[in-house]
Amino acid sequence: MREAVIVSTARTPIGKAYRGGFNNLGGATLGAASVAEAVKRAGIEPGEVEDVIMGCALQQGATGSNIARQIALRAGLPVTTSGMTIDRQCSSGLMAVATAAKQVMHDGMDVVVGGGLDSISLVQNEHMNLHRMVDEELMAMHPNIHMPMLQTAEVVAQRYNISRDAMDEYGLQSQQRTAAAYEAGKYEDELVPVTCKRTVWDKETGEASEVEATIERDEGVRATNAEGLAGLKTVVEGGTITAGNASQLSDGSSAQVVMDAKLAEQKGLEPLGIYRGIAVAGLEPDEMGIGPVFAIPKLLKQTGLSMNDIGLWELNEAFAVQVLY
Repeated sequence: MREAVIVSTARTPIGKAYRGGFNNLGGATLGAASVAEAVKRAGIEPGEVEDVIMGCALQQGATGSNIARQIALRAGLPVTTSGMTIDRQCSSGLMAVATAAKQVMHDGMDVVVGGGLDSISLVQNEHMNLHRMVDEELMAMHPNIHMPMLQTAEVVAQRYNISRDAMDEYGLQSQQRTAAAYEAGKYEDELVPVTCKRTVWDKETGEASEVEATIERDEGVRATNAEGLAGLKTVVEGGTITAGNASQLSDGSSAQVVMDAKLAEQKGLEPLGIYRGIAVAGLEPDEMGIGPVFAIPKLLKQTGLSMNDIGLWELNEAFAVQVLY
């Protein structure tokens, strides 16, 4: 069987939604920043990319209408490069990379780009289409299917007795780890600076204007201490989730060039990683954040690996409570 390897990666900095550096950047251009750079870093011709697969959780407006195909064209790839957009919500980008690998392994493609993007700023706002979003028949069967992520995090905290103090401690550790990684230059090889116009508002008049700036670093990294975290108000009265133990709403994109291993060898490219598999798992909608607890054992079993075989773990940190569980 053919092997799929990742030969390059690139991502934009993570911008704060609504008031951050990407709050006025179109979806195709946001995604293209990563795709174009990943292709450049791979040292391949744009026409070698056969397909661009992008994950996107909010597929409407600025990131609707098969945004992956739009991104491919905006990134300067030829019209012969196709595109497909995938929605598996928080794991959409991972699913896109896995699908790109499968295109290489099973469908005869030599080079595919996989990645993801979302623009909370331009999509999750007053223009968002919520018309008939709720199916009453489905709600009768699963009343928590549309429970917001914040509420699901509170459910996990209460159901599994995870304290606010433990969450704040992990939130502090997360910020410290990120700051240390920046200090050590760990992100330099993956980030791509993006120059674009953002919307700013005058604090006194509220008047909006556009300014151009280059975004080079993630906008969510903050100088944090335990006292400051402990003093934050909970989002829900009587709850445990705060801005200090949960991730911010963000805009950004990422892309990887996935290639047939033999072709990569012929080109003299050193793989960053080899695709080995993916697993997914369903669970009750009101505790959706702990999905990895059920998916990871499935993946280890199907690949014949154990927890001790994995040298580096990376886990989505939407909320500290899900990681602690």
